[in-house]
Amino acid sequence: KGKRNEDFPNNFVSSCEMALTSSEEALTAVERSRTMDSKQAMEFLYAVVKRDVAANNDVGIKEKEQAIQRLGELLSENKMKDDLAALVRYIRPFLNCISKAKSAKLVRNLLDLFLEVDATTDTAIDLCRECIEWAKEEKRSFLRQNLECRLVSLYLSSGQYTSALDLGSTLLRELKKLDDKALLVEVQLLESRVYYKLSNINKSRAALTSARTTANGIYCPPKMQAQLDLQSGVLHAHDQDFKMGYSYFFESFEGFDSCNQTANAGMALKYLLLCKILLNAPEDVPALLTTKLALKYQGEATEAMSGVATACRNRSLSELKEILTRFAQEFSADDVVQRHLEHLYDNLLEQNLLRLVEPFSRVQVSHIATLITLDLNMVEKKLSQMILDKKVLGILDQGAGFLEVFDPSANNQTYTSSVETIQTMGKVVDGLYNRARKLS
Repeated sequence: KGKRNEDFPNNFVSSCEMALTSSEEALTAVERSRTMDSKQAMEFLYAVVKRDVAANNDVGIKEKEQAIQRLGELLSENKMKDDLAALVRYIRPFLNCISKAKSAKLVRNLLDLFLEVDATTDTAIDLCRECIEWAKEEKRSFLRQNLECRLVSLYLSSGQYTSALDLGSTLLRELKKLDDKALLVEVQLLESRVYYKLSNINKSRAALTSARTTANGIYCPPKMQAQLDLQSGVLHAHDQDFKMGYSYFFESFEGFDSCNQTANAGMALKYLLLCKILLNAPEDVPALLTTKLALKYQGEATEAMSGVATACRNRSLSELKEILTRFAQEFSADDVVQRHLEHLYDNLLEQNLLRLVEPFSRVQVSHIATLITLDLNMVEKKLSQMILDKKVLGILDQGAGFLEVFDPSANNQTYTSSVETIQTMGKVVDGLYNRARKLS
């Protein structure tokens, strides 16, 4: 029998008489809960979960297992993370009544439901660590490895990259010995993401290559394949290969959509729209957003990318600045988008400055700053950078506050042609010398 845990919530079990008393009635417990409203269903399922079940009562064990899963789903839907964490702790004695495979699946499902509610705070990390320690005590190695993989993901989400790499490295060595390729792919993908966050692109690419190589040798579920495609797109976009990145993001978007992964599908859609903008094709963004597949994911993210596309199509720096300010929270939450938008802003700023400077041979920097409606120091700094990069031919007279622009000089090909002629004549002389030496 399961031992009672005082930490398990009692606020919904005031009417335990609702619990079913016979095996025949127990078989319909979960189905009956679906006909009730949320609060009544939780009261009903709490009563079923708290009822003691004999180890030889297969029907009662199965019904209780289903009730635990359904109760976890309801708690997750109602964002009751504390009660859900208490449920995970409470059912541990009951897990000894079912097989290790079923108990591992039940724990993983409940933990995933908890992470849907709260995946970034220390509470989630502490709960995952508790489950790992319990798995070690019960000598459930397979469950422990799965939970450690989830802990690596939590470390990544919370920004604890060193802890994620340390645990991931230990887990990788263990998984390679056991040849658990499915979990190995997941850990290698997480390692690639961690290295990308640390801006170590070479190691991130190497980890992703290892993950894709391992995945080619097994059946890779659509969800995992979509995650691999998403990371591949991120790395290609980082290398300025936006065309290949767009292809990967589109594959990832379709994969997440087929798995009903709404959040990940929305992220992939946002990235493929960004790639379209960076490919200098912002006019294609409205057409992409009106496709049947993309209509389901309309929201703040797509509205923000649509605004960026409009600003780029109009080549308006002020519009882009307004969009970046308006959706600052949306952009700052995603470092991939933020990196590329900074690059996009710089490019658009350079194009606008080149267009404003072009008619002048000598112009005040303050006048350029007024025309472009930006801070004087920022404009002066950007012009200096463009001169050093040879994007502008000229000099800055900082004392007088003027920019002097030079006319591009025509390339004189005389010296180049002379050098080529001399090199060709040298080859002819060498050839004649070699022939003369053979004759002698």
